[in-house]
Amino acid sequence: MQVTETLNDGLKRGYTITVTADELAAKVDEKLREAQPEIEIKGFRKGKVPMAMLKKQFGQRLMGEAMQEAVDGAMQAHFDETGARPAMQPKVEMQNGETWKEGDDVTVALSYEALPEIDEPDFAAITLERLVVKADDAAVTEALENLAKQAQDFEDKDGAAENGDQVTFDFTGRIDGEAFEGGAATDYPLVLGSGQFIPGFEEQLVGAKAGESRDVTVTFPENYGAANLAGKEAVFECAVKAVKAAKAAELTDELAARFGAESLDALKGQIREGLEGEYAQAARAVVKRGLLDALDSAVTFDLPESLVEAEASQIAHQLWHDEHPEVHDHNHGSVEVSDEHRSLAVRRVKLGLLLAEVGRKAEVEVTDAEMTQAIIQQARQYPGQEREFFEFVQKNPQMQQQLRAPLFEDKVVDMVLGKAAVTEKEVSKDDLKAALDALEAEA
Repeated sequence: MQVTETLNDGLKRGYTITVTADELAAKVDEKLREAQPEIEIKGFRKGKVPMAMLKKQFGQRLMGEAMQEAVDGAMQAHFDETGARPAMQPKVEMQNGETWKEGDDVTVALSYEALPEIDEPDFAAITLERLVVKADDAAVTEALENLAKQAQDFEDKDGAAENGDQVTFDFTGRIDGEAFEGGAATDYPLVLGSGQFIPGFEEQLVGAKAGESRDVTVTFPENYGAANLAGKEAVFECAVKAVKAAKAAELTDELAARFGAESLDALKGQIREGLEGEYAQAARAVVKRGLLDALDSAVTFDLPESLVEAEASQIAHQLWHDEHPEVHDHNHGSVEVSDEHRSLAVRRVKLGLLLAEVGRKAEVEVTDAEMTQAIIQQARQYPGQEREFFEFVQKNPQMQQQLRAPLFEDKVVDMVLGKAAVTEKEVSKDDLKAALDALEAEA
């Protein structure tokens, strides 16, 4: 077997791999000898079929397998010997495929872009500022009052219904005078202004009083879930039975117990801890962006063009779909890749390769427990189908990589932040929000 270099330009590599006819024939013979003990043909006992007959019957079929194994073996030996790591799947083409016949040598062309050599920057020289926000009493009180609203009760009121009031009513919906399935209910409690019903319905019950009947006329949205109702006008006969005003729960130990806390003070402590956890997550996003900006400026290396082009195309497609949410598949025309897409792709590929190399050298790994937790969190988006989602992930290596990649990146980022010079700066909640808004604006 002979490997000859044909291209060495930047990160681009090209080779020809030649497998001689004798090497190929030897591989076929080896496969036949391995299979011979288990083969049984009429007229011969199991394991006693002559090699010449085996070669005549099975040799042609095994030739392709032998070719593939020989080429794969040569490629792996090349990567082991040179230490080269292809950026994407190498391209392999048989040079003499159209004219090749048994007894000829096999020659293939191997081409790929190698991952670049990356020198790590001095992480200790990177200076960053981590924003710290303490949950003040006002924020805790606001959150507590929101919980009280969630736990609010309703009490009968005299007078007309207003937004925020609960109306209990019977209703029957009709289209062209005919009642339709699912269009009626009895003693239905509806909080006006909650947006629970289709647009225009709740507004027409504002001002209604207990004992009053009203006809509510609405048009179902064009994209309504039930196709037989989509876009159609309906009239709902509504009989209002009661109007109740909201009464927020009092801030007492009893309220705290409803949310699983031993006391009101304990609930406040939980709220404060939760708020500061949210602030810390937001602050981490800000300091992570600062770190990535610093790394982007600190390192320079050649990038595989194939990775940049693939990333730019993916960015262009994602942004196109963001602008056309009505298109859920890829049955559309080509999406033009702009200079802005390529610029963003360059940054993503550069930082992705850098973090991957830093993590590889530091032997950063995502544990099975971390992966399981990530799968559980993702599965919660599919209530009732958690088991099916788990099975899907187990059988889908690509999905596993999609879940593992951000976990790996976060672990590498945390490791680098631990080496960088990070100082803390206490700021207000509004300052942190302004920093987050600036990130989103840049994105």
